[in-house]
Amino acid sequence: MAPVKTAPKSKRPSRYVIDVSAPAGDKIFDVAAFEKFLHDRIKVQGRTNNLGESVTITRDGDNAVIVEVSIDFSKRYLKYLTKKFLKKNNLRDWLRVVSTTKDTYKLKYFNISNQEEEEESEDEE
Repeated sequence: MAPVKTAPKSKRPSRYVIDVSAPAGDKIFDVAAFEKFLHDRIKVQGRTNNLGESVTITRDGDNAVIVEVSIDFSKRYLKYLTKKFLKKNNLRDWLRVVSTTKDTYKLKYFNISNQEEEEESEDEE
């Protein structure tokens, strides 16, 4: 029996969103600097500054950064770069990167107030 040949699947563009509305609204997160950081650091075929037509990075006001890719691209890589940017700007202690949907990350504050309340209640006992 002869092998059946199938047409190669065409890769349709993927769209990843990083929602930075909470820290950007508090003026502690610079969205323009984050967009430039992604543009400078994303690697395509093992090289930086090789985005070409395959990766486009846009900003949606001060609420989100949108990365559209037409090649194989890992969402996890965006999380890695976001965490690296937060560490570089000394924001890693207050912000975390959380996946909200299949193609969206959101920057959220750590919930510190609950931990302080728990410690105070333990001290009282």
